Amino acid sequence: MNTATDNRAVPPPVVQAARTGVAVVFALNGLAVATWFSRVPAVRDALGLSAGRLGLLLLAMSGGAVLALTTAGLVTQRLGPARTVVASTVLVAVGLAGVGVATPIGSLPGVAVGLFALGYGSGTCDVGMNVEGAAVEKRLGRTILPRFHAAWSLGSVAGAGLGAGAARLAVPITVHLAVLAAVVLGGTLLGARNFLPASTADGAASARRGGLLAAWREPRTLLIGALVLVMAFTEGSANDWLAVAFVDGYGVSEAAGAAVFGVFVAGMTIGRTAGTVAIDRWGRVPVLIGTILLAAAGSLLAVLAGSGPLAVVGVVLWGLGASLGFPVGMSAAADDEERAPARVSVVAVLGYTSFLASPPLLGLLGDHVGILHALLVVPVLLIPTLALVPATRPPAGAAPQTPAGPIQKI
Repeated sequence: MNTATDNRAVPPPVVQAARTGVAVVFALNGLAVATWFSRVPAVRDALGLSAGRLGLLLLAMSGGAVLALTTAGLVTQRLGPARTVVASTVLVAVGLAGVGVATPIGSLPGVAVGLFALGYGSGTCDVGMNVEGAAVEKRLGRTILPRFHAAWSLGSVAGAGLGAGAARLAVPITVHLAVLAAVVLGGTLLGARNFLPASTADGAASARRGGLLAAWREPRTLLIGALVLVMAFTEGSANDWLAVAFVDGYGVSEAAGAAVFGVFVAGMTIGRTAGTVAIDRWGRVPVLIGTILLAAAGSLLAVLAGSGPLAVVGVVLWGLGASLGFPVGMSAAADDEERAPARVSVVAVLGYTSFLASPPLLGLLGDHVGILHALLVVPVLLIPTLALVPATRPPAGAAPQTPAGPIQKI
């Protein structure tokens, strides 16, 4: 049975409410993750870690995320996006607060456990909220998923700004992370209440057993996953290392390093907001080619500029260029709503593999050449990725989007 054709039409007010709810969840997830990243220099200093050891510590979060993504598609099918998002955000909040408690007492294992919980919860939430976002996108009849990711970026900007302020005012990391954990959990509970009705958003839940394994054998899904892997590396390397790179490489303060990270996220937000208009006008492929080239040029400038102000210009271009790869890849994986949870899960696993590899890779490389110059790996990887972009074209016979109504097969 094709559940995508059997769903009842969803009233426009319900779709609009779901759009708002999804945006709130994305924003709060970004707030949680950026809150951690903005305090990485403080945690490094409190624990007395070298770049290599910090990279291994960051591996705990990435490992939790990748482990979660191996089953997140099945969890989303079983529980539905709303309950998946709520349950996973509980773990996010617990992990964030746990890092805040463990850091002042110098407990490296405690911080690692907290980061694992944060990564596991965030990875599971990622699939749930992207599946819901793709369902809303189809019912709106226009590109919207990058704007949900823009909401994530806005949450990240807020998290980076609050982190920079907290660092400048010497707010105890325990207080900072605990308060933000409570805000994220409470807001997510409210946002998830507005998700689409379960019978609509969870159409893929009735897909036959083995759907996840079948998705791992689909060439298009794997090519999209490879593209998302590199774009996630492009984004994640900045998330993990940009603040530290500017502190070490350009001699700025910890607060200024957090602010530079905020500039990167601001560029991501602008790109994701304006990118939806560009995609609807010119299509996925030409827009992605342009943004990938922009990210390569920006990351190169950020590293080789030689002066802080010019490097910040590179950071802006890096953020703009990195903005669309991940959300467009997720949207492409969800072109067939019935198979969306399985395919989104596969693409997310591949994408998050970069989060698993980049912290130790760049950290160990940074021990030899410095963190700033280690970031030259980013433009080196981006150029060959252009060959993967055509895989994001909608497949022949894909269901068109119809605003606020059921999906009709051609």
